[in-house]
Amino acid sequence: MHFEPQNTAHRDQDAKLKKFVFVLLNKFSLLSFASAIESLRIANRMHGRPIYTWSIVGEGGETIRCSAGTEFQLDSDLPSLSHHDIVMICGGIDVQYATTRPILNWIRREARKGVTMAGLCTAAYTLAKAGLLSQKKATIHWENQDSFTEEFHDIELTKSVFIVDGNRMTTAGGTSSIDLMLYLIADDYGEDLANATADQLIYSSIRTDQDTQRLSVPTRIGVRHPRLSQVIQMMEVNIEEPMSPSILAREVGMSTRQLERLFRRYVNRSPKRYYMELRLQKARNLLMQTDMSVINVALACGFTSPSHFSKCYRSHYDTTPYRERGSHATRNYSQSQVD
Repeated sequence: MHFEPQNTAHRDQDAKLKKFVFVLLNKFSLLSFASAIESLRIANRMHGRPIYTWSIVGEGGETIRCSAGTEFQLDSDLPSLSHHDIVMICGGIDVQYATTRPILNWIRREARKGVTMAGLCTAAYTLAKAGLLSQKKATIHWENQDSFTEEFHDIELTKSVFIVDGNRMTTAGGTSSIDLMLYLIADDYGEDLANATADQLIYSSIRTDQDTQRLSVPTRIGVRHPRLSQVIQMMEVNIEEPMSPSILAREVGMSTRQLERLFRRYVNRSPKRYYMELRLQKARNLLMQTDMSVINVALACGFTSPSHFSKCYRSHYDTTPYRERGSHATRNYSQSQVD
C-alpha cells in the first residue's frame, strides 16, 4: 500500500525526512518516550521507506537515566536546530528539578526560530516554565495538574489525552504519546498509515484530543453507583472550599445518614474521611511539586488552620508537611549530585 502526503507542502518535502529531536530530561518517563519513538519507527516500516528520522539529545550530551533507573546514551548535547525540526521534550517525575536553566535557555532560543515543540508526560511544565504555553491550551499528567494550575494562571489546562495548539503540543503521559504521534502521522500521510501503525502497536482504541486521561470515577473506585460517583466528583472539584456532608447529600437528593451508609458500604469510610484523604493527597502533590509555602498549601486544600493541617497530615502520612518537603528536596539534591 502506498501512502501519499496529505497536502502540497508535505508533497514538496516528501523527499526530505521529517526530523524529530527527543530531549530527555532527568528521570524521564520511559513509556512516554518509547511510545512516541516506536510510533515513528513503525510508520517508517509500514510506509515502505523512511519518512521520519530522529535524534536523542539532552543536557551534557552523554548519558541520562529514566525514572525506572535505566541509563541511556545520548546522541549529542542540546543542538542548534532547523525551524523544520520537531522537538519532543520527555519529562517524568520531579520535572521541576529536571527543568534546568540550560534546558530553559535552549528551549527559548530554539523557539525563536519557530520550531514546533511538544511536552510529553510532565514536560508541559518545562514548556510553561520557558514561557511557551502562555495563553494556550495544554494538558499534563493528572498527578501534576494541581501544581501546574497553581503556578501557571495564564494557561488553559485541560484533562485531555493530548492537545495541539498551534506549534505547541502537550500530552498527559503514558500511552498518550501514541495518540499524539498517530495524529501527526495521519496529518502527514493520512488515516490509513496512522491506522496501520496503530495495528502494529496492537493499539485498538485511538484517542483524540477530546478524550480525557483519567478513568471514570466508577472505574477508579470499582463501584458503579451513580449518586456515589456524583458526590465524589463534587468532592474532587471542591478541594479549596470543601462542601459539608449535608450539602453533598442534598445535592444528590439524599439524607446525610443515607450518604454515610452509602460511603460505609462501598468505600469503607465516612464521607468526611474520604474527603479528607482527597484533600491531603492534593496537599502532598503541592508540597512535592511546587515551591508554595506550607501555609498556602494548607489554604489551597481547604485548611484554614496550619496547625490543623499539620495534625491531619501527620495522622495520615506519619510525617509533618515541613518534613515531607524537606526530605523530598534532600532526595532530589542527593540524586543530582550522583548524576
